[in-house]
Amino acid sequence: MFTGIVQGTAEVLEARDHDGLRTLVLVLPAGREEGLAVGASIAVGGVCLTVVGFQGRRVTFDCIEETLSRTTLSGLRVGDRVNIERAARLGDELGGHLVSGHVTATVPLRARTEEGGNLTLRFGVAPPHDRYVLSKGFLALDGCSLTVGEVSEGTFAVHLIPETRRVTTLEGLRVGDRANLELDAQTVAMVDTVERVLRARG
Repeated sequence: MFTGIVQGTAEVLEARDHDGLRTLVLVLPAGREEGLAVGASIAVGGVCLTVVGFQGRRVTFDCIEETLSRTTLSGLRVGDRVNIERAARLGDELGGHLVSGHVTATVPLRARTEEGGNLTLRFGVAPPHDRYVLSKGFLALDGCSLTVGEVSEGTFAVHLIPETRRVTTLEGLRVGDRANLELDAQTVAMVDTVERVLRARG
């Protein structure tokens, strides 16, 4: 599990496609390699990946077709940067919300608006996922825990403070780019339960 509090960005050193897999080699931010082991989980752009090898800060991951078809990892190129979060440990502060790293879908950036130090990003979201995006609810974009702002038909907005813009890759998104969306599991369960009860009552 993760918290959605991005710990920095990692540069893509290699991106190799072979045997139906994509092997990614990233260099972690300084200090994020401490205690690392093969088999550990790291959220890469919001996607939970398993460490298959490492040497110092250089870490290797294998991505299968299912992961590539549902996330933006298939489009990564050498030199790109991705948000990184090591798995949460018992006793860690939960500053965001519980995030699994299991991406729901990718969503396109429809608009970006800057006002002072604030940045508003508006994304498109299609059925059936749109019914789980609620104003002031939680979701994760590229692994970053965010509170939903305004919701309108087919779109939702998030508002980024300067610290989020500085620490994550969201600042670099441009209209037309896609982000990995993970819906909040509690919101999904709650909406599905309410809908099921209402249907049962006719």
